[in-house]
Amino acid sequence: MVLVDLKSYFGKFIRGKFLERLNRFVVLVEVNGEIKKAHLSDTGRLGELLVPGVPVLLSPNPKGKLDYKFVAVEKGGEWVLLNTSVHSKIARKVLESGVLGFKPRNLKAEYKLENSRIDFLVDENLLLEVKGCNLVEEEVCLFPDAPTDRGRRHLGELLSALNRGYRSAVLFLAFRGCKCFLPNRERDPDFSNVFYRALNAGVEFYAVRLQFQPTGEVLFRKSLKLCT
Repeated sequence: MVLVDLKSYFGKFIRGKFLERLNRFVVLVEVNGEIKKAHLSDTGRLGELLVPGVPVLLSPNPKGKLDYKFVAVEKGGEWVLLNTSVHSKIARKVLESGVLGFKPRNLKAEYKLENSRIDFLVDENLLLEVKGCNLVEEEVCLFPDAPTDRGRRHLGELLSALNRGYRSAVLFLAFRGCKCFLPNRERDPDFSNVFYRALNAGVEFYAVRLQFQPTGEVLFRKSLKLCT
């Protein structure tokens, strides 16, 4: 099932080749024999994806300082979306499609709760945070791929919201093929601990396996459960 077509958002797609990561946000790519710079919005380690010579998908960046925006990278015959700027758009379509088991009547994005902003307020009572997942080991989707203070803080905010009478949930968007999901205890044991504490307290868990097409479509493949 096609959830959303991102081509209109990115304008057009340009094929290239990954060369080097200069810092968290800037990579070198080769396009038509020329070396260019691209903005990378995903700040994870991405070590198993950003391998020199791997094919990449880019979009023009006419208003930015760099030549391109980094969209996706090819890994094992599939394209892995690495542009976090579209996570909210995709998550909205996931919610509206009903694949999570319910269809919202009302959605508010970037909902302000005291000093925090939550990705979505659903039907005035469900606070939902969205996380992108692109690390796979032994057919298990893992989050995060690097220690994340931000991720731990968001889970803490969802926990606190329960005490204010809200329902709380976290939605993981998995952009690679896997059978189930786990928090990545090896990379971030603190996040894993907070994750299970949140679930035990009543924070709801959702995860979906998505597939990005190089033509721009994002396909829903299946819902994921926690690995047992």
